[in-house]
Amino acid sequence: MIEDANMEIEVAEEHMDAAIEHLDKELGSIRAGKASATMLSNVYVDYYGTSTPIAQIGNINTPDGRTITIQPWEKNMIQPIEKALLAANLGMTPNNDGITIRLNIPALTEERRKELVKQVKAAGEHAKIAIRNVRQQTKDKIKKMLKTGLSEDQEKDCEARLQTLTNNYIAQADKVIAAKDKEIMSI
Repeated sequence: MIEDANMEIEVAEEHMDAAIEHLDKELGSIRAGKASATMLSNVYVDYYGTSTPIAQIGNINTPDGRTITIQPWEKNMIQPIEKALLAANLGMTPNNDGITIRLNIPALTEERRKELVKQVKAAGEHAKIAIRNVRQQTKDKIKKMLKTGLSEDQEKDCEARLQTLTNNYIAQADKVIAAKDKEIMSI
């Protein structure tokens, strides 16, 4: 029975890890004033009737800290890419020279920085809630194992391991949030 409890804790760890990965992905799409290809990760282009991620339609580069360039593999995709960029409401206007699309990233105002920090904290809180929910679900499963042969001592040990795991992932989420806050607030 202890093997089943250990398996539940391993599954919980995988779910908590997925919550941190999701947080990283979500924070990557929040622009911090520096050009990054991940800022376009949520942009989808109508590619011959199919909604396709922009990264699968052309090369995305950041030649400097304030510019993102997109070079479509097919020249006839420039207009659909520009349309998708405008629809994504990124706060940037695309410019093209017939071959390459350029996005110039404006400097962030203090007010906008504070707004972005609020978004970061909200995303972080969602990740922490997901981690705590995983802990609670796993804890409930382990409690049910008491009826099918798990001893109380083993249950307490498993709960302690689960709580330590939860604390580690919450701390990891806090670290990711703090790093993104620092990145946003640095000028």
